[in-house]
Amino acid sequence: MIILTRLAGSRFAVNPDLLERVEATPDTVLTLLDGTKYVVAEGLEEVVGRVADYRATVIATARRLAEEQAAAAELEHQVEAAAPWPDDVTPRLAPAVPLRRRRRS
Repeated sequence: MIILTRLAGSRFAVNPDLLERVEATPDTVLTLLDGTKYVVAEGLEEVVGRVADYRATVIATARRLAEEQAAAAELEHQVEAAAPWPDDVTPRLAPAVPLRRRRRS
């Protein structure tokens, strides 16, 4: 979402993916895909810049998440490779301790 200002001074957020076009006539008019129009105080270049910044942030976040996921997968692979026993040997576990009911006195 990008934050813009109506001519009356109130601020609102708009989803840039819903923008069909932005016009400067001389006021800046946003037209959404459904035909809704908003007149904003920001200039055409500023609106376009905010949309570009928003999209760059989305792409950068997606890339960062993909890199983090790849790093986590690599770490998991390293942990599996460093296991103290071979794949065909199951580690010996301590015997299970049975649970007992408490006796009422």
